[in-house]
Amino acid sequence: MYMERRTLEENRENKRDYAVLVGLRSPVLREDNADEESLAELAALVETAGGQAVGTILQSREKPDPHSFIGEGKVEEVRRMVQEEEATMVIFDNDLSPSQIRVLTEMTGVQVLDRSGLILDIFAQRAKTKEGCLQVELAQYQYLLPRLVGMWTHLERQAGTSGKGPIGSKGPGETQLETDRRHIHRKIDKLKAELEEVRRVRSTQRQRRQKNEIPVVAIVGYTNAGKSTLLNAITGAGIPANNRLFDTLDTTTRLLTVSDTLDVVISDTVGFIRKLPHQLVEAFKATLEELEYADLLLHVIDVSNPQWQQQASIVEDLIHELKADQIPCIRVYNKCDVAFSGERSHEEDAVSISAKTGEGIPALMEAIDRRLDKGTRRVVIHLPYDKAGMLDSLYREAKVEDVAYQESIDVTAVCPPKVLGQLKDYIEGWTEPKEDWE
Repeated sequence: MYMERRTLEENRENKRDYAVLVGLRSPVLREDNADEESLAELAALVETAGGQAVGTILQSREKPDPHSFIGEGKVEEVRRMVQEEEATMVIFDNDLSPSQIRVLTEMTGVQVLDRSGLILDIFAQRAKTKEGCLQVELAQYQYLLPRLVGMWTHLERQAGTSGKGPIGSKGPGETQLETDRRHIHRKIDKLKAELEEVRRVRSTQRQRRQKNEIPVVAIVGYTNAGKSTLLNAITGAGIPANNRLFDTLDTTTRLLTVSDTLDVVISDTVGFIRKLPHQLVEAFKATLEELEYADLLLHVIDVSNPQWQQQASIVEDLIHELKADQIPCIRVYNKCDVAFSGERSHEEDAVSISAKTGEGIPALMEAIDRRLDKGTRRVVIHLPYDKAGMLDSLYREAKVEDVAYQESIDVTAVCPPKVLGQLKDYIEGWTEPKEDWE
């Protein structure tokens, strides 16, 4: 018995918390419903947060109990499991009201957290850049605001109203709760202003890219689908890519040469997840607004996951919510080295790859090139010396690779259609491009 206990302690010593997971399945909950799959995902989220799931309870009810959410009999079962497993917290797969969190905390004797609270905790741990930290902090304050009631046991009037404070220290008669509310509202306004500044800078960068006519490709997908691994595989970005949920929170942007006539700016985005807290969707608009301005989306899907179809539809719903569903999209079926890919229908805009082994990456590059082909071509231009003034506009409007001064000025350049049209008389071997109907 002593040895078993010691082994258990050794297994647990590196974990922050030991959690009992609880979910409620009810016809009235719709999207917020819990099931075996969402509880398994919750266990993975706990692991990502540095904790360990030590027990799971799934309750089915006609509708949630307004007081204790799962009913007092079930809460007693949770409390017993907490004691038996020596758990330090209870995490619900559903969203709870502030009063339900308070009641459940009192009844179980340990900290109670809901799914949104857990995701916010992970985001707070993972965010690294100033922008990411601002967004997480904003989401946390928006989540905290309605939950302030009951967080304080000292709701007596401040500074001397209880008769215990020193003479002359009688406060304005404001409760701690009201002070905190004002403080949080001020913080939220300040964070929104700082995020607006981030958006302004991002908008300036975007205008510069549009001026240079560099297309933008955004990688989207369910959390842990392999987005960072893909970005590393095609750009050598060196982003940490681990097998855990929400490993990437901060957008990484790289320049990628897709073909000899196409360069793109490619961005990794935060992973989507079912039941993403609405505070996070709001707070991450500054990052995800890049999607609105993308020329192409790469929707990475982990086909080794049995739930891949459901995960793909969750991502598509969020793309719709972000008003980015008009943008062309290539479905990138990832992890095809460990999953049988024959079961999927042959879609026109789909590529099967393995970001880990590199299988299918050339086909993906071809698909990107095909979708973003704006008629840009690499050509050799023989400019007569009396047309040398055109060289200046070539440097401005095309990508000049080589200039040789011989019988004529021989320029090798990657040119957009407008420049090709202006200089076609001087282009070596020029033939008019055929229209689609020809």
